[in-house]
Amino acid sequence: MAEIVLGAMLFGTRIGEADSFALLDRFVERGGRWIDTANNYAFWLHPSGFGGQSEQVIGRWLAKRPGMRERILLSTKAGAQPTDATRGLDAPEGLSPVVVRVAMDASLRRLGTDHVDMYWAHIEDRSADLADTVGAFAELAAAGKARRLGASNTPAWRVERARALAATRHVPGWTALQLRYSYVQPRPGALLAATSHRLAMPETLDYVRADPTLDLWAYSTLMNGGYGRADRPLEEAYEHPGTTRRLAVLAETARESGVTRNQVVLAWLLGGDPAIWPIVGASTLDRLDEVMDAGDLKLDPALRARLDLA
Repeated sequence: MAEIVLGAMLFGTRIGEADSFALLDRFVERGGRWIDTANNYAFWLHPSGFGGQSEQVIGRWLAKRPGMRERILLSTKAGAQPTDATRGLDAPEGLSPVVVRVAMDASLRRLGTDHVDMYWAHIEDRSADLADTVGAFAELAAAGKARRLGASNTPAWRVERARALAATRHVPGWTALQLRYSYVQPRPGALLAATSHRLAMPETLDYVRADPTLDLWAYSTLMNGGYGRADRPLEEAYEHPGTTRRLAVLAETARESGVTRNQVVLAWLLGGDPAIWPIVGASTLDRLDEVMDAGDLKLDPALRARLDLA
């Protein structure tokens, strides 16, 4: 069953340690389990030009909360840590077997744990042999360092090819996809401001819907505040009549249901077909409470149909 995932991207950089601890505590108090981070978060905000700050904060939080590791589930990623601080994502570490193994051990040290519950290939790396990458991830699972494996920002056909390689070798394979997805969608072919983001497309949804062994996790679900904040307009790629229609229906649904637009979006994702795991960041406790309240919201079928048809 899909559930809300706490995105920890800004912990340790834009969100300081004390506030990060408070958000993590509240998330668990509200019944949250999954915390999502990556080994490169948030290199673009840190003077060093390299990531790891988010994992470090989570590790320090766990160290100060005895027994907490057994209550939560950790998700982290490898592949997009810069190798050159001046080039950022133009020089990612990639997904060669050596990099995957070294990155995992470094993440475990920062997190202060002996395993993660989900380990993602953060990006697609066509310079690495796919069979070798599949083998490296499988080794980590066999060693108990990763409970599950997933692929982020990777086309569905590459995921399926990797899963076939794993099945042929009888080793653990990717069982989840992580892509950008929300209620509004950009114009087909429009360039996103974040050029490294890959979108979940209709065929992606069909792929997940047809395979019950696959989960779809979605990031940028609340559009950086674009659904509810006048000072956070949607980027140009979303300027088209479909967005106008959807935002109007979203506002109507929120008003009729007595909830926020953000909560409607999250309920729409969680209760859809396929159900989608929304990753949501929060910088304040009030925002986190708003997010977690959405987990209990069930949309009336008529309202969902109206949202789908807009």
